[in-house]
Amino acid sequence: MTDTRTFATSMSSKRRGAGASRPRKHLTKTMLLPMDEACAREQSLSFHLALVACRNGHGNTHLFNELIRTAYVAWFLQQDGYGSEPAVTFKTAEHAVEAALELAHHSGEWVLAEDTICVFERLLALHDRQLATAPMHKVIDAQRRLRQFLAGTANSPVPDTDRADVS
Repeated sequence: MTDTRTFATSMSSKRRGAGASRPRKHLTKTMLLPMDEACAREQSLSFHLALVACRNGHGNTHLFNELIRTAYVAWFLQQDGYGSEPAVTFKTAEHAVEAALELAHHSGEWVLAEDTICVFERLLALHDRQLATAPMHKVIDAQRRLRQFLAGTANSPVPDTDRADVS
């Protein structure tokens, strides 16, 4: 015999629809448009300079964090439809940062492996395109998702991939 309270509760929640208890937040014109060009350029320059420093052995904790945070924001924006890089590209970036941090811990040398530079160049180019095209509210949401991930216990927001499947 079915408990009618459970049935009634599930039926009434279906009628309301998901999120019906909260009104939708009104988005301003600024939030519906991409980031203004000057801000996008400034952010892009910061990320590209971090890559140059890490590539040339002048990295540090902050710069490596900038690179991986940028990769994660790019991942979240891609999940919203702004990009089509394979997940393995993001995983390669993660592994490269982990390896660089391990190297820095043991040797004091803060440098990205040369064979991973092109991965970061691809991800930074993707993120540049995302900043130029994604509405500001999507960028803010991706940054919120990054903060949520960092506050949690997951190892990565990017699902594991089988490297053999990607050329």
